Amino acid sequence: MADKTSDGSDRDLPDSPTDLRKPSWTYTVRRTISEFLADQCTDLAAALTYYAVLSLFPAVIALVSILSLVGQASITESLLGIAEDALPEGMMETIGPVIESLTNVPAPGIGLLVGLLTAVWTASNYVTAFSRAMNRMYEVPEGRPIWKLRPIMYALTIAMLILIALVGVILVLSGPVAQAIGEAIGVGEAAMTVWGIAKWPLLLLLVVIVIALLYYGTPNVKQPKFRWISTGAVIAIVVAALASLGFVLYVTNVGSYSATYGALAGVIVFLLWLWIINLALLFGAEFDAELERGRELQAGIAAEETLQQPPRDTRASDKKAAKREKLVARGRALRRSRGSSDDADRARRHDETEQR
Repeated sequence: MADKTSDGSDRDLPDSPTDLRKPSWTYTVRRTISEFLADQCTDLAAALTYYAVLSLFPAVIALVSILSLVGQASITESLLGIAEDALPEGMMETIGPVIESLTNVPAPGIGLLVGLLTAVWTASNYVTAFSRAMNRMYEVPEGRPIWKLRPIMYALTIAMLILIALVGVILVLSGPVAQAIGEAIGVGEAAMTVWGIAKWPLLLLLVVIVIALLYYGTPNVKQPKFRWISTGAVIAIVVAALASLGFVLYVTNVGSYSATYGALAGVIVFLLWLWIINLALLFGAEFDAELERGRELQAGIAAEETLQQPPRDTRASDKKAAKREKLVARGRALRRSRGSSDDADRARRHDETEQR
């Protein structure tokens, strides 16, 4: 497949991971680990965790307000039960009273509006932070102007929130709630058994779509094509699952968070788990970036220093570069004039006078 590089030329790049030779794979794996540390992904994951936590309460407000608006109090109670089973005890002690108070408000429409707007805004900060991390991995500055970048980030955020809401609905429609709904619509036990099995692949599909949107839509690079599932996405999902399992085993059998942090233990555990998930997402993204480097190197493109994928836009980065160049020029003039002026022409005349 012929892809365009940053210089606009067409080069034959390996189309799929199976087209990469063994040395290219070895180089990609080594470079992924090295760049993951060099890009300070542990710090980036911490920033993403911060933005994820900021998005949590507005999303809960919007979800509970929707349930209250349609009068599904029983589903709200089931949601609380699922959250209580899934989240650490300390976290539910914080979230539970908020959800219960919102469920009992007489006019949840206001909470719905405020929650939705706040959820979109705070979640867009997470998506934007992920975009900055992706740009660092692909070694490209953010060149999209704000009027172009923000609508893209908001569109991605809304799509992700819808997908995550679907995940929440699927989780709610399980156990007694699913059985009650099945009886109400006249669905038999066989259909409920099929749903109990089919919901897990459906949940995985939604997670795959969320990661695909993040990996494709956030960086300022023109990727060859949209991939529903990339090698990095597979790695991210597997690493996240294994790391979560290992973390649960560690907290259950080894860690002493309750003794150390007391009532805050649940919150600390939840934050650490979010940090691990974001680490997995960043590692998968880093692998995809280095896989692209391996493709370019195998095709004979000089990508050992910088990836050669063309940026989607350079107007913002060009403007920033021009401003920086002006500042550098004024600093140079200030140095040459020994602090007398930061004007380049006056500094040049000052140099000419001294030379005479």
